Amino acid sequence: MRVAAILTAAGSGSRLGAAGPKAFVHLAGVPLVVRAARALTGSGLVDVLVVTAPADQVDAMRAVLASALPPVVADVVAGGISRQASVAAGLERVTSVLGSGVPAVVLVHDAARPMVPAALVRRVVEAVWSGHEAVVPGLVVTDTVKQVELPHGGDGALRVVATPDRRSLRAVQTPQGFTIDVLRHAHEAGAARAHDEATAATDDAALAEAAGIEVWVVEGHEDALKVTTARDLALAELLLASATSSGDAR
Repeated sequence: MRVAAILTAAGSGSRLGAAGPKAFVHLAGVPLVVRAARALTGSGLVDVLVVTAPADQVDAMRAVLASALPPVVADVVAGGISRQASVAAGLERVTSVLGSGVPAVVLVHDAARPMVPAALVRRVVEAVWSGHEAVVPGLVVTDTVKQVELPHGGDGALRVVATPDRRSLRAVQTPQGFTIDVLRHAHEAGAARAHDEATAATDDAALAEAAGIEVWVVEGHEDALKVTTARDLALAELLLASATSSGDAR
């Protein structure tokens, strides 16, 4: 069964304080998107990689990746108004590359998670291979979590409505893995949500759940952290420096 990956890199980078797309921000001298792409292809499992980019940065993304990766990249495609729309565009390109009716595992990964270990990529793929059609990596939640009532104005204080048992909670990461048929079905069923950030799914597992598909969790990894803010980038720099000094270069 072939393995394709969609790497979402169409984010603006505004919360990171970047002057341009987040994917082009450097982590220890290497763009986030390059590190994330290398992490996927370095697993030895991915033979097709499609990257989504801001519509006005497609050529720039192709140039960055062409100089840094082996010829596994199928294409760079323009992302959409939401992450969900961007993944849908990438999935359309993956389907075109693989051909209809070809069994495949499709990974969806965020360029904002540049240090995902190869072992985690393999764990997700192997879980799909074993028969789980939708798989996400997740970390045990160590903080006590409160569910609150959505705000209706006022002084900013939010009313707590529940305290979920944290033993049953997981903080979900990427890459998320799906059979290609399941991922297509999930996106087709939820297509109406993709055109507005307020309604779009924040990950593909949510689309699968909404379509009635069982989603399974495998163990995640702390190194697969998401770079959203300048603090996250600084933490990633520290982790990378520590890994390099210990001989675990990434």
